[in-house]
Amino acid sequence: MPAQQKKIIFCIAGVLSFACALGTAAAIGTQRWVKGMILCKTGALLVNATGQELEKFIGKIQYGLFYGERVRQCGLGGRPLQFSFFPDLLKIIPASIHVSVILFCTVLIVFALLGAGFFMFNAFGSPYETLHGPVGLYLWSFIGCSCGCLIMILFSSEVKIHHLSEKIANFKEGSFTFKTHSEQFANSFWVILVCSLVHFLNALLIRFAGFQFPFSKSKDSGTITGAVDLMY
Repeated sequence: MPAQQKKIIFCIAGVLSFACALGTAAAIGTQRWVKGMILCKTGALLVNATGQELEKFIGKIQYGLFYGERVRQCGLGGRPLQFSFFPDLLKIIPASIHVSVILFCTVLIVFALLGAGFFMFNAFGSPYETLHGPVGLYLWSFIGCSCGCLIMILFSSEVKIHHLSEKIANFKEGSFTFKTHSEQFANSFWVILVCSLVHFLNALLIRFAGFQFPFSKSKDSGTITGAVDLMY
């Protein structure tokens, strides 16, 4: 492939990596990771609410990695409540998983920036054969994609397996019990998925530019090596 086309491909990959870093940083600071509806089970059972009456006992909840908001509704109107994970909810959430998600988000940002820098360096500079060359580009893309996948797996397990929404809804609730009526992942969670796909796309762009995967060997080199061995 001509050098000019390689520069264009590396520039595109660098811009995509930088956009992933910005997107992940923005996603960390929002509360739009999960949104859902919570049912005041105790209040609904007390009045035997059904149909449209049940809507008076359904509140809202949305949260991110650091803070969130819930609207507590038990038949007397909505009462919004702000909360933060650190230190308010630290005792009731799976702290190790939650902290791991934050750490992997940080690692994703760092390696997305590294990938963007080295893509641009390979486009306009003189690439080295180690971490600056194709091996490094594959490495940054692989680590970024892996971190994105780990973030989604860990956070999904925290929400679905450990019932994070119900734990938040029932925090410091004495006489009322809340149950998750519905929940879904919001925009910030899907930003991480897009970033993972972008890093995978960058690896394909490197291959499209004409660079083989670092661990693959060409047939010509194997043939030459075999001929040399026969000489000895």
